Amino acid sequence: MKILVFTEQREGKFKRTALEEITAGKKLATELNAELVALALGHNLDAQVSEFSAYGVSKIIIADDERLAMYSTTAYAKIIAEVAQKENANIILLSASQMGKDLAPRVAVKLDAGCASDCTALKIENGDIIATRPVYAGKATIDVKINSAIKIFTLRPNVFTATTTNGTSPILEKFTVSLSDADFASRVTHISVATGRPDVTEATIVVSGGRGMKAPENFQLIEMLADALGAGVGASRAVVDAGWRSHDEQVGQTGKTVSPSLYIACGISGAVQHLAGMSGSKCIVAINKDKDAPIFQIADYGIVGDALTLLPAMSAEVKKMTGK
Repeated sequence: MKILVFTEQREGKFKRTALEEITAGKKLATELNAELVALALGHNLDAQVSEFSAYGVSKIIIADDERLAMYSTTAYAKIIAEVAQKENANIILLSASQMGKDLAPRVAVKLDAGCASDCTALKIENGDIIATRPVYAGKATIDVKINSAIKIFTLRPNVFTATTTNGTSPILEKFTVSLSDADFASRVTHISVATGRPDVTEATIVVSGGRGMKAPENFQLIEMLADALGAGVGASRAVVDAGWRSHDEQVGQTGKTVSPSLYIACGISGAVQHLAGMSGSKCIVAINKDKDAPIFQIADYGIVGDALTLLPAMSAEVKKMTGK
């Protein structure tokens, strides 16, 4: 049995989710007595993949091509499928990131594989992998089993904690890339990354604002607290639709799914669509003037009050504690 982990990178740097997937894969490999293989796609990644050895992989495969430095859904899916077939991989793990959600179904079709998406837990029962994933907009979870010979799982970011092992000396193997222009029919040509704050899907702390912030200029209060905490900035669909914030900050069913250690919801009522994107947070703090707001039903800590008044005080206190 062999487990193949696709490790996502951007601009030559591997995302934290890559290490989370490898950790999850290592646990499965130990319980199933399987081999763990990491796959990296990009250009000039030899030095960067060395960090994988601390997480227990037995082999690292690199598909190196200058054209792969930028993401191409068609080219990436083709290579992952080809490597899986070459390695006779039974289990394939990807992150449930934007890229992973795009790739997983394409790879599944190529390999005639079943796919369980956005998994929050994996366990072994009677030799089978049982995946836990949310359903009904996060209101419930179900356990699923894939019956196909090849199984694909996408793992929710920030749920599987990356943990080092005693280290290994993995085999480093280069995969010969054979790609034509047709394989790049769909590709990314430019990436704009916001600087200074982490992306909400990878941030350990997220501070989000909703219509209770009353005006777009008041989001500077959200940003002040986020900067003091080293957090990402999120937003509800209502404020994104109103043009107050960009769509890449939207948290919810039609936005991004986040699972930070701390989620601070400011002026967000807690519509089911928003809860679907953040209910997996480990600790939820809600600030809302309406004591009956649905957000308080899932919050670990609730503050009934005006976010516009409370946020400056919270930012000042955090800066005092951190010395920033």
